[in-house]
Amino acid sequence: MLAMNPAHLRPLFGLEEIDRLTSLVEVDPTRAVQDLAAADLREVEVLITSWGCPPIDRAVLSRAPRLRAVVHVAGSVKHHITDACWERGIRVSSAGAANAVPVAEYTVAAILFAGKRVLEIRDLYRRHRRALDWAQLFPGFGNYRQTVGIVGASTIGRRVLDLLRPFDLDLLVADPYLDSGTAGARLLPLDELLAASDVVSIHAPELPQTRHLLDRARLARMRDGATLINTARGSLVDLDALTAELVSGRLHAVIDVTEPEPLPADSPLYELPNVLLTPHIAGSLGGELRRLTRSALGELERYTAGLPFAHAVSRAALSRSA
Repeated sequence: MLAMNPAHLRPLFGLEEIDRLTSLVEVDPTRAVQDLAAADLREVEVLITSWGCPPIDRAVLSRAPRLRAVVHVAGSVKHHITDACWERGIRVSSAGAANAVPVAEYTVAAILFAGKRVLEIRDLYRRHRRALDWAQLFPGFGNYRQTVGIVGASTIGRRVLDLLRPFDLDLLVADPYLDSGTAGARLLPLDELLAASDVVSIHAPELPQTRHLLDRARLARMRDGATLINTARGSLVDLDALTAELVSGRLHAVIDVTEPEPLPADSPLYELPNVLLTPHIAGSLGGELRRLTRSALGELERYTAGLPFAHAVSRAALSRSA
């Protein structure tokens, strides 16, 4: 059974994906169920879920005696996988690795544009309509031997590091669960990484202990003129403290996620010249959604062949992941 907001059905499943889905399992590909409490789950062995799926709790499971697996056509499963699922031994898979691709691509573009001071130069060029002495206006600008700090060696963080390796950059990483560097990046404590980086990109999970991970004191450790990129979750950054730094002009930022989301209409972040603010577009959108579907179909294919999931989610991993 497809369990998600019906609005997501057509963007996720085109004719090619539907053909593959129906070749693997018995399912109604035209029907997405969002109210599991009212659905007939007696014969359902696999739930194919996405955004809008309600919690799969004990009441739902009591009505789904044959349910053995949940294949999620999106990233985080925290919104619908409950303790009851783990206690029942339900196998869970996520398309988080597929969703990491566009987020990492967005991040790499933001890092390279930050090094070239694209936003500021665009504004000056637009104003003066002629080339200026960019090197004098922006001493040391460019990406050669810039230091990039990655906060969180998550699936997305590691992919960003992989994509950055071909460039002439010095890569740093901070993650409390690492005991050595990864993907050519040097491991540092977070406070040291913030002080050493020209660009800092956040890829840590949203957890109680990561709320305002970058608070006023940590933001103050960042170099003058450094750029902060956040494609993770808005709650990881103290927005009031960051706004003060950005209004002062000391820092630059590329912000795709905020808390609240969207920001109030009077937020200065909409207009600041040193801020690129986007409305949560780094993740899978448009044609990128089919990558999620094909990842999930690959998992369903493995399940029907009696193989373990390639992108299995474990209960233990959820305590420190998105």
